[in-house]
Amino acid sequence: MRFLKILIWVTIIIGLIVFATSNWVPVSVSLWGGLRLDTKLPALVIAAFLIGFLPLYFVHLTQMWRLKKRITTLEANQRGSALPPPASPPPAYAAVDMI
Repeated sequence: MRFLKILIWVTIIIGLIVFATSNWVPVSVSLWGGLRLDTKLPALVIAAFLIGFLPLYFVHLTQMWRLKKRITTLEANQRGSALPPPASPPPAYAAVDMI
């Protein structure tokens, strides 16, 4: 599994390098208030990717942390309930009322 993860990352990085070298052209982006940003196309694409990816990745990490915490709590509760119940005290005899 680790080999597959490394292979995927290497493929992504090589694809990014090929894209960057073949598209190294300047682009102009119009921003608010008449501002213009002159940058290279690969930098713009990578920045747009990171702006969309990072917030969702942090949400994913937060959810995974919460779920792991919940699973740990549920497992601890399950281990606690697997113990035999404590011995109950002997039954108390009811007092009989005399009429």
